[in-house]
Amino acid sequence: MKPTYLIALISFFAFTFSCSTDDVSLSETSESLYFPPINSDVWETTSSAELDWDDSQLEPLLTFLEEKNSKAFIILHEGKIVEEHYFGDHTDSTPWYWASAGKTLTAAIAGIAQEEGLIDINEKVSDYLGTGWTTASLEKENLITSRNLLEMTSGLNDNLGDDVSTSHLHYLEDAGERWAYHNVYLKLQDVVSAASHDSWSNYFNTKLKAKIGMSGAWLQTDNSNVYWSTARSMARFGLLSLANGKWETDQIVPELFMYDATNTSQLINEAYGYSWWLNGKSTYHLPKTQFEFQDEIIPNAPSDTFAALGKNDQKIYVVPSKDLVIIRMGEAADDENFALSSFDTDLWEKINAFIN
Repeated sequence: MKPTYLIALISFFAFTFSCSTDDVSLSETSESLYFPPINSDVWETTSSAELDWDDSQLEPLLTFLEEKNSKAFIILHEGKIVEEHYFGDHTDSTPWYWASAGKTLTAAIAGIAQEEGLIDINEKVSDYLGTGWTTASLEKENLITSRNLLEMTSGLNDNLGDDVSTSHLHYLEDAGERWAYHNVYLKLQDVVSAASHDSWSNYFNTKLKAKIGMSGAWLQTDNSNVYWSTARSMARFGLLSLANGKWETDQIVPELFMYDATNTSQLINEAYGYSWWLNGKSTYHLPKTQFEFQDEIIPNAPSDTFAALGKNDQKIYVVPSKDLVIIRMGEAADDENFALSSFDTDLWEKINAFIN
């Protein structure tokens, strides 16, 4: 049995067992959450004093964020805004890029398309795009499934840049045998578009964006398709993810898919699900290296944190145990980076001082 299928089987039975034995199921999590209304600027707030947080630590947190080139910062607790701050000329209506944090948007749409019966992530990509979408032999190309794209285990060469045109997609190892952070995940957007007979943007807007009141748009940038939105729209998606894919009473992203997306998806990089980074694991890999690091990705963050991490420190942290969603947008805090950086640990030191 292939490792990827073994993980899927373990995840399924673990999910089934937890739902049958826990007093509170995953679907009930959203019942305690507040959801801001659609097509409205209204968003309820709660104060840090009500939560017994340490207000004396708020100013050091905001000062640190400003010093680290931040543009927007939001903390939600149970869906309500506790802290919302903008830096410089950035405002609540200013769009900014998600970078690779937007991979989680693509993953969510893949889950929706699968629930609608349009795709099966365990089927090969060539079933939807036709053969010859890579330069690999037909035998090797047909090993690559949509699930491999979600997991970053396509086996295609990640050292050839971000261009995902056919001529740049070269075989390196069999799918499922190597984890590598690769822009080829964008082919999932082509898969959904082909299966739905709709444009990617229109399908996304109809099935996700409009349903949770997000703003924003996909923009082609440097061989990629990058989502731009306000920080509040990023927070809306974080809240949807905290609620296991549910918005009020509407299950938008399938609950079981969300479970799989936010748990280890393969055996190579245990800190990676379906485009979400996972804290609380004993080892992890980083983009552009095959080295295995021995630690959690953010040792001082709650162990159940899962995160959407984008180039130059675009962040969505989701912490189920504390009912938190935390958003950071801005320029790189220190040096240019692809996802995880030392800024994550430094920021959580300041967040912990405030919320604890």
